[in-house]
Amino acid sequence: MQAARIAPSLGRQLLRLGGGSSRPTALLGQPRPGPARRPYAGSAAQLALDKSDAHLSDALNKEKPAKAESKSFAVAMFKGQLTTDQVFPYPSVLNQEQTEFLKELVEPVSRFFEEVNDPAKNDTLEMVEETTLQGLKELGAFGLQVPSELGGVGLCNTQYARLVEIVGMHDLAVGITLGAHQSIGFKGILLFGTKAQKEKYLPKLASGETLAAFCLTEPSSGSDAASIRTCAVPSPCGKYYTLNGSKLWISNGGLADIFTVFAKTPVTDPATGAVKEKITAFVVERGFGGVTHGPPEKKMGIKASNTAEVFFDGVRVPSENVLGEVGSGFKVAMHVLNNGRFGMAAALAGTMRGIITKAVSTLSESPGNPNSSLTVPLAVCP
Repeated sequence: MQAARIAPSLGRQLLRLGGGSSRPTALLGQPRPGPARRPYAGSAAQLALDKSDAHLSDALNKEKPAKAESKSFAVAMFKGQLTTDQVFPYPSVLNQEQTEFLKELVEPVSRFFEEVNDPAKNDTLEMVEETTLQGLKELGAFGLQVPSELGGVGLCNTQYARLVEIVGMHDLAVGITLGAHQSIGFKGILLFGTKAQKEKYLPKLASGETLAAFCLTEPSSGSDAASIRTCAVPSPCGKYYTLNGSKLWISNGGLADIFTVFAKTPVTDPATGAVKEKITAFVVERGFGGVTHGPPEKKMGIKASNTAEVFFDGVRVPSENVLGEVGSGFKVAMHVLNNGRFGMAAALAGTMRGIITKAVSTLSESPGNPNSSLTVPLAVCP
């Protein structure tokens, strides 16, 4: 209690001894007079206090740096601004020429699927109409990523994905027919084919004159590519392989003329001389003979795309039709699948956009909407 009574009086005495120290007034925002002498301080202490006052004065008078403007999307919304940098931080990968070319393609492709293709009729027929296939060939849709010098459109992955999105928005059956053809069907030729293989096969594949299919899955292997049983035995002369086996659930299996087929082949280790079975990829033509297919699968949905089992019975495949290196088929398969998967994602992004558009359209026309043009008579209770 005594200390409490002494403290206020001691504080008043120190203020009087301080000769009107500027500390309290400075804190209240009033002008600071020059440094005052403290009668109670020695010369060394006085010098230290003067330096402290000088530093404090400089700090108070120094202008604060301008605060960096926030780039937050939420903060900008409260300011009535729309800052999309944080919402769409995707790089622009197309140059101006590629962008303009893509814009020229988007409109005719969209109009084709709105005016020519009939997805409901395709589903009823359980096949894509010939008029639709012919129109797609004229648009160059069967060779979108084939280089222009080989008869294709020469699109990059980004351009290709944009057009596939349009296809997925309107008809997934057409999307699978096109995707099985070029996203995986002849993708191996694009990625691993020799110059001779590309020049021989890609022009006709790009025009749609021939269709392609990707043959990996088997009845006993499923998605485990390493356990396939289809085999290809080299001839004693080394000029061809004899291919035997079957592939299951092959998209375009009943339509394709060119197949990318994966089979086990004997490979000799040059270091040890041991013979091991390794997977090799082949380009197989239906015209080689011995290539047949089963009836199209009856599916619950996407009925218009062709899915069938494909059989290879004693097919003679020329050695020059090996895709990549002998024994590197697993690598070829994984690269093809990884490279082609983005096409499926693009198609389904278009499907989701189409579903949202239809949902909004239906809700805007529903009887519960006051702006709806539909009217439903009220039921009269008996």
